[in-house]
Amino acid sequence: MPTHAIPPRCYEFHFPELDTLVLVEASEADVTIRATRDTFSEQRKRCFIHELAAEGFIPDDYEWRSLAGSEMSRGVRWFVDVSWLRIDPAVTAIARRFMVRLLAGGFLLWFALMAGLFLFAAR
Repeated sequence: MPTHAIPPRCYEFHFPELDTLVLVEASEADVTIRATRDTFSEQRKRCFIHELAAEGFIPDDYEWRSLAGSEMSRGVRWFVDVSWLRIDPAVTAIARRFMVRLLAGGFLLWFALMAGLFLFAAR
């Protein structure tokens, strides 16, 4: 009977004070952490892994492994990677519609001002 691999669980975190988004992918074998910027120190990385394990996002054995320091890298991979970010098409459509209206309104205002200028100058 073929067995299917369990897909990794994914969690997204936002750190506004660091201007960083983090994606955590937890599977049975390892944990992959992708950050948009390299803003975490080694100590902060260990604390973050400890917090993830304490809150149940990743397996519990990482909670104590992260505090040991040298064992942190075993099973945890950190990447600075923005390829996982995707812009929602609905947000793009809203922004495009807004910009078309803004530019059209600006053009109409410019046209009305220019027409008024030429009509006033013709008197």
